[in-house]
Amino acid sequence: MEDRARLGLGIAFGVAAGALWGLVFLAPELARDFTALQLAAGRYLVYGLISAGLLVPRWRPLRAWLEASHWRGLVGLSLLGNIVYYVLLASAVQWGGVAMTSLVIGFLPVAVTLIGTRVAAAVPLRRLAPSLWLSAFAIGCIAWQAMGGTPVQNQPHRLAGLLCAIGALASWTTYAVINARWLIRLEHVSAHDWNLLTGVVTGALALLLVPAAMLVDTSAHDGAAWLRFAAISTGIAVFASILGNGLWNRMSRLLPLTLVGQMILFETLFALLYGFFWERRLPTPVEILAIVALVTSVLLCVRVHRPDTA
Repeated sequence: MEDRARLGLGIAFGVAAGALWGLVFLAPELARDFTALQLAAGRYLVYGLISAGLLVPRWRPLRAWLEASHWRGLVGLSLLGNIVYYVLLASAVQWGGVAMTSLVIGFLPVAVTLIGTRVAAAVPLRRLAPSLWLSAFAIGCIAWQAMGGTPVQNQPHRLAGLLCAIGALASWTTYAVINARWLIRLEHVSAHDWNLLTGVVTGALALLLVPAAMLVDTSAHDGAAWLRFAAISTGIAVFASILGNGLWNRMSRLLPLTLVGQMILFETLFALLYGFFWERRLPTPVEILAIVALVTSVLLCVRVHRPDTA
């Protein structure tokens, strides 16, 4: 595939993955009467079941090359990119709100891109500087908008939410880098199969969450609440975990790590747009400025990675 075609296709996959992943920020708002542990357990149990079903007809050729090191890698990726990340993210949304959580997660492009510059033959950091500065400016705008005017009595919850969001940021940054390296190493494995294997392992780990999730939440839920919870868990599992992760894995094979980091901006962008829709309001001038800066940042990074300029 030509470099320009790879670039365009990779970016398209990244935008689509961001649009689907942005939905996960709404789930904690839609199911506020359930805990973050319950949301994670429900989502990833469904993800694991669907992945196992899709993996059955493909299992024999996969089993031929799978080794213990691969399973250990999948356990680590499942914890970093799914279980730990989503428990922290859901807690951050419920305690700090969608805007604050998305702004902290918005630092992911900066973190991943900075790590990517250490890879051999990567685009030099100085050429990425304008894009990274715009990213930081955009996140600063959102932070100023989200943190202003917080009542004193709500500050402990906001602080807890902020710490959870920072933890989610660290967890997913590590996942993005390690997962990209696994995909490059396993050229003979499709991104779809790798996603399904991750789903099966994540589902198994989610089983361990169920007892803890039930012990933490002692409140009673009626049948309608459980049906709503099941619908939300299934929807997020299908759209974010199956489809979103699959698109992201395909993108990770087409784009360099420095550009992969910038693609995460679209998750933040779509999370903000979904948040505005949920709150039934238009973005403020500061939020519009932040969105424009985010998009411009990605476009600048894409330009740096074009074959005729890199």
